[in-house]
Amino acid sequence: MHLMEERRSEVRMMCADMIDVCWKTDGKVVRSTGLLEDISPSGACLQMENSVPPGSEIRWQTRRQEFTGVVRYCVYREIGYFIGVEFAFRSRWSKSVYKPQHLLDVRELVGK
Repeated sequence: MHLMEERRSEVRMMCADMIDVCWKTDGKVVRSTGLLEDISPSGACLQMENSVPPGSEIRWQTRRQEFTGVVRYCVYREIGYFIGVEFAFRSRWSKSVYKPQHLLDVRELVGK
């Protein structure tokens, strides 16, 4: 698990779901597979083998929802790049629309 300075007002739910991601670099569309690490209504963290420049628009499609957003950070750790994404307003996440595999609310483990 990665540790970043926590500045969010929303709880991020831990998850593990493989997704196909695309973004533009130098005018070219780049596609890669990523692992959705955590998600909240306003953003997500992806683990990927590729770096994605902060400020890039990024998107991925699930069966019931397309997610679009802006990369806010890209940090390399021992196992790959961790990419923080802030969702566009129309892409806000709701568990009722899309439930990633292995979704876990950490608060349930430690008590509220």
